[in-house]
Amino acid sequence: MTRQLNDNNKLFLKLIFNARKRMGLTQKKLADVLHKNQSYISKYENGDRRLDVIEFLDVAHAIGVSAKEIISELERNWKKK
Repeated sequence: MTRQLNDNNKLFLKLIFNARKRMGLTQKKLADVLHKNQSYISKYENGDRRLDVIEFLDVAHAIGVSAKEIISELERNWKKK
């Protein structure tokens, strides 16, 4: 079951997804680097689970992108409620 995500959540997930794709990583390859199951990646990319800040940092480092870049882009496009 997919959670209801607001626009900011959707943007965050899109930024992480796009970074993974840009680096040429499949969900499986990223999961292997993180020592997780592929379903872990699938679930957060689809919004079925949320990443806490430590998980987000782990994912960003595994992808090879700066967490700061992702957060900065999110802030630039932040939609107020």
